[in-house]
Parts: sequence; structure tokens; C-alpha cells
Amino acid sequence: MKHSSTQPGNITLRDYQQQSVDAAIAHFKHSQQSAVLVLPTGAGKSIVIAELARIANGNVLVLTHVKELVAQNAEKVGLLTQEANIYSAGLNQKKANGKTVVASVQSAARALEKFTQAFSLVIIDECHRVSNESTSQYQQLLTHLKARNPDIKLLGLTATPYRLGLGWIYRHHYHGKVGNTDKPVFEKCIFELPMRPLIKKGYLTKPTIFDGLSAQYDFSELVAHDSGEYPQMEIDSLLHHQGRATTAIIKQVKQLAECRKGILIFAATVRHANEIMTLLDNDAALITAQTPHNERDDIIHRFKAQNLKYIVNVAVLTTGFDAPHVDLIAILRPTASVSLFQQMIGRGLRLAPNKADCLVIDYAANGYDLFYPEVGQAKPNSKSVPVQVHCPVCQFANTFWGLVDGDGDIVEHYGRRCQGLINEQQQCDFRFRSKSCPDCGAENDIAARICHSCQSTLIDPDKRLKQVLNAQHHHLFKCEQMLLHDQDNKLLIQYIDIEGNDFKQTFNFATPAQRKAFYAVYVLSHTRTPGIPHPQYKKVTDVLADQTRFRKPDLLLLKKNKHRWDLVDSFFDYQGKYKIDMS
Repeated sequence: MKHSSTQPGNITLRDYQQQSVDAAIAHFKHSQQSAVLVLPTGAGKSIVIAELARIANGNVLVLTHVKELVAQNAEKVGLLTQEANIYSAGLNQKKANGKTVVASVQSAARALEKFTQAFSLVIIDECHRVSNESTSQYQQLLTHLKARNPDIKLLGLTATPYRLGLGWIYRHHYHGKVGNTDKPVFEKCIFELPMRPLIKKGYLTKPTIFDGLSAQYDFSELVAHDSGEYPQMEIDSLLHHQGRATTAIIKQVKQLAECRKGILIFAATVRHANEIMTLLDNDAALITAQTPHNERDDIIHRFKAQNLKYIVNVAVLTTGFDAPHVDLIAILRPTASVSLFQQMIGRGLRLAPNKADCLVIDYAANGYDLFYPEVGQAKPNSKSVPVQVHCPVCQFANTFWGLVDGDGDIVEHYGRRCQGLINEQQQCDFRFRSKSCPDCGAENDIAARICHSCQSTLIDPDKRLKQVLNAQHHHLFKCEQMLLHDQDNKLLIQYIDIEGNDFKQTFNFATPAQRKAFYAVYVLSHTRTPGIPHPQYKKVTDVLADQTRFRKPDLLLLKKNKHRWDLVDSFFDYQGKYKIDMS
């Protein structure tokens, strides 16, 4: 790729846009690895794409998944360099050759034979949508293009570099952290810009965010699928019993809308959306996945022209939709994805004349902050927030899900392994939570089935429990409570099961060796904050004052000796059959 700082059309790149372009140039000068640029919604990714197309040696193919983005990217390319050709059935244009081609991936994947020329660079907009499955449209097209040019370079742009069910879409981040080491779509994130500075500099509209003001849905009982989505039938069932909430919410939205220009309402299901529509005036339209394309285009056109005030939608206007006058967003749907939450709010952050802010009201109590960093795993529970945990070995500042108290101090975190990179390539091997291999003793991820060191099959906890329980003299204790007591200057830990039976452990604190044993036997396994230093517990009262740091096990495996039960093993975060099936 060559580089020139002058652009035709009197368009000057913003500082961060130029920095992202420079990052791509520097990366591809020395590497063939696929790369990702992360720019927030509204940051002007189309201008970055157009500049990269202008300065590239050879032909460039720009891919995306919706015709609105195809048209938008092609328009910006035409402003900075020669006009782009478009290949998109939705836009009734099918030119697959030229210096720059902007294409819909669906149209291109259905006509691979039309893409005969060699491309030097492929740019994918909204690249978090790319699957690593070889049968996906993106991968089929990329395989075809690589056959034409094995040295083709691949660059993705996104505001949200995370995919539910997969995790990070890249393997490594230029800040020195590990992304997805399993099956990443891209190799390296080479540039990332947070949203806050763009708002501070006036490049994006300031969001004003509230939880539901008059009413709020309670979706706390829902459990997300691995994909991060919640079951539609369960949502509808919950909403059916919260009908009054919908009426109160829409009443408030209409009141707030009186001094607003464009309102987007994100509904949870089609049934929910139809209910919302009955509560709105004629100045509203509904878009779902089943809305015919021509009807959808007409609704969006009328909305952009401000001949329509409300659009109610069900999971279809999170990307590729650009209506700068949107100044009120009502979120009435639950999501387990920080990325999706940010994408919804991003629809209202573009600048527009006489637009002071964008009011965002989260009626679903999703509990996210727009400026939260993405964590890389699904949110474990509704109260979790991103927390920073330094690795005790390499000192990398990890971002994990966790819980904090009123002062912001970490009460618990759910991190497993340090995400820091050693020498830019090797991941730090410190594990905050782990299980040992019985054959070689290596520490493995708590969910691992194969030892990473000796390749031995790690014992499935249910299989092991079944074997042990089939033998005599063992008992599986389902722990409902864990109580800590001071008993004659000794620490008494009392575990209570569902039937009120108890099992007790006792620890002495008289000597340094006894205190060290307490740390090794109890603190390391029961801590809610592994990797974070604990106070030095010199007496029982120190432990009792700090007992919120410790978590109870789900199960205890006990073995009967002559006069007592001995603890064989403790199971934390247990999800197997013995949690409910005690037979």
C-alpha cells in the first residue's frame, strides 16, 4: 500500500481516521496477517474505507451485509477517489470488476464466477458479523479470492469486535492482550478508538442515559442461550404478565417525544412490538425481519424525511441504519450483549442540526454502561460489571466480569486466565482459576477436557462422582450455606446442606505454619477474588471481619472414616447432574 496525505473532494480526515489508516499501512507493510480496526458507531468508518481504497496499490473489494452500507461506502469512495463499482442485487447494480468494488456479501457469494480479477485488499465493514465457518458466505468468497491472489490482504472494521458464542473476533490486540486463541476470524486488532473522546471532542452527540423512569420490565429470571439471545417464548410469557408496564412505558415515551424529533423503540419480540404499536399514534411504523424490503425502504425514507416520528423495530436496525436526527431511543428488550447494547445506542449518536443530545432510556434494566469496555465472555449475571484485575505474575491489567461494592472495590471477579501477552506472542500462563491434571500436575482451565501439557483426558466431574459414589463410605453434601464462627480462638467453618445437616472444618491460628495451612487449604480455593492479595490473617477475628471475600462451594465430597467424615474434594461453579439429581 502506498500513502499520500492529500485527498480530492476537499475532504480532510479527522486525526483518529488518519491514525487508523496509518495503522493499516504500517501493519500490511510488514505482515500478511488479517487485521481489524475498531471505530465507534458514527466515527466515519466509510471515510477510512474510502481513503484505504484510494491509496491501495491494486484492486480493492469492500464487503458488507446490508445494501444501505454498500451505498454509503460507495458514495464515500467516490468522494475521495474514482467512482466505485457496485455489486448488489438490492441496489440493482452488478459490476464485479474495477479499481474499487463495493459489494453485498450475499450477492457476491451467490456469483463467485463473476469475481475473476485479482484483488490486493479486501475490506469488510461490520466485520463482527463474519463467521469462521468454512461454509459461510464470507468464507466461501474469501477462499475464492485467495485462489486468485494468495497474497491478498484482509482488513475488517467494526465498532464491536466481539461475537456472542465466539468471543473476540481477533487473536491478539496491539495493546498487548490476548483475544480469541481458539478460532478467531482475524489475527490482530491494530487500532481501537474508545467512544468517550469522540463525544468529548464533539464528533458524536452526547448520550443522556437513564434506566426506566416510570416503569421497568423485570427480565432477571431469563437465562440466555449460548448465542447470547433470550428465548422468545419466555420473553413473551414474562411480558404477558407485565402488560401494565408496557402501557406505562409507552405513555412516558410519548410524553418525552413531544420535544424530540426522531424516536427509535427496540422491542423484545414481534408480539411485543405489535402491542407497542397499538399504544402509539398514527405517526409510527413497525419494522421486523419479515417486513418486505420495499415497505421497509419506504418507512426508513419517511422517517429520515421526518414525515414519521416513531419506528418500532425488532432486532433489525442495530447496524447499517443512519438517521442523524434520532434523539430518543427507548430500549424495551433484554440483551446479554454489551456490543448489541452499544449498537442500539449508536443509532442516536450522529450529529444533526439543533441536536443537543440523545436521550436513551433502558426499560429492560440491562445494566450496561455505554462506555464499558467489552470483556470477551458472556455476562455471567445481571449485576456483573467490568472490573480491572492485575496479574500477579506479569502485571497485565485484565478486564473481567465482576461484582463491586458501593465504594467500587471488587467483591468478586470471574476471570480464569491472564490475558496479557509476553513478548507480543505468548500468552501469560497465570490462571486465576484452574484445575490440576492428575497425571502431570499442570494447571488447566476449569472447563478444559484435555490437559494442555500432557494431552491426558481430564476427569469429568460427574464421571468421577459417579465412580466414587458407587463405592461405599462416600457422601455428596449439597451445600446451601457456609457459616464462619470463632470457637475458642479457632476458626470453625460450618457447611449446611438442604436438609439442615452440617459438616464442619476447624483451623488453628496459633503458629505461622497453621496460618499458612489455612491459606493453602481454604483461602486459595474459596476466594472470590483470585489473584488479588488478601490481608494477612493472624487471628480468627481477622477472617470473620473479611468473610465476604469467600464463596461457598456447591458440593462437598465426603468420605467416612471410623469416627468422622473427612473432606475429599470441594466443587465450585458446578453445573452437572448432581446439582439437582442427588440419587
